[in-house]
Amino acid sequence: MAKLRTGRMLGRSRWGNFIMFSLLILCGAFMVLPIVYSILQSFKPLNEINLFPPRFFVTRPTLSNYGKLFQLSANLWVPFSRYVFNSVFVSVVVTALNVIIASMCAYPLAKYTFPGSKLIFRTIVVALLFSSQVTYIPQYVLLSKMGMINTYWAMILPPLASTLGLYLMRQYMIAIPDSLMEAAKLDGAGEYRIFWQIIMPNVKPAWLTLMIFSFQAVWNSSNNTYIYKEQLKTLPTVMSQLAAGGVARVGVGAASSVILMLPPVLLFVFTQTNIIDTMATSGMKD
Repeated sequence: MAKLRTGRMLGRSRWGNFIMFSLLILCGAFMVLPIVYSILQSFKPLNEINLFPPRFFVTRPTLSNYGKLFQLSANLWVPFSRYVFNSVFVSVVVTALNVIIASMCAYPLAKYTFPGSKLIFRTIVVALLFSSQVTYIPQYVLLSKMGMINTYWAMILPPLASTLGLYLMRQYMIAIPDSLMEAAKLDGAGEYRIFWQIIMPNVKPAWLTLMIFSFQAVWNSSNNTYIYKEQLKTLPTVMSQLAAGGVARVGVGAASSVILMLPPVLLFVFTQTNIIDTMATSGMKD
């Protein structure tokens, strides 16, 4: 009877694993489907794009959409490299500052208790409920009074006020044992050394995740609200302008969306292994 029960349990376990992995594969395929469709759409000629009902796969793939996109970008009166520089510069600066500022603000909230700490954290949680579009008018008024409209500061400062990174870093830092900090203090380490050499390495999954979210949000932002000079516009803005030419540029729009998709996807591909490995090996207990 014991063997029979064991065999049945193993059988149910195998079937359960099979069902679970099958559902995961289906969910993964469903999530990847829009990305695959966007890529296939960029290789379709115009007559296949306008077919009704639309086809998922491409019959006669072509690179003409990418050729038209690069041809249009070469005829801009502002060099295309300027738009690329603006996007890369703003995305890198905002991502780095967002990780540093969110981590430094989360450290005292996670590891120390001071008057008003609970109220500050509750305010952060409430701020997560609001969309960023709600703050456009107040941000514009503040930036206008400080003379930052049509400057890089108008693209850098507003994303730094996001509370998602602060909340994420605070929740990860709480899980770090206080005994590590106490041992470091007994060895003569100061607060800055504890923060940079103990806290930050042990919350690597959090700031890598924050880095991905921050870069993706800033890279895909057009910043049309605060930027009007053509020399300061970013890549999503000029891509949308190039694709806004009617039905004839639908393929160009598909090609531009694929190009804009590449940097965040590559960043995720290169960092996901580090996130998974760090999560698997950084578990600590008091």
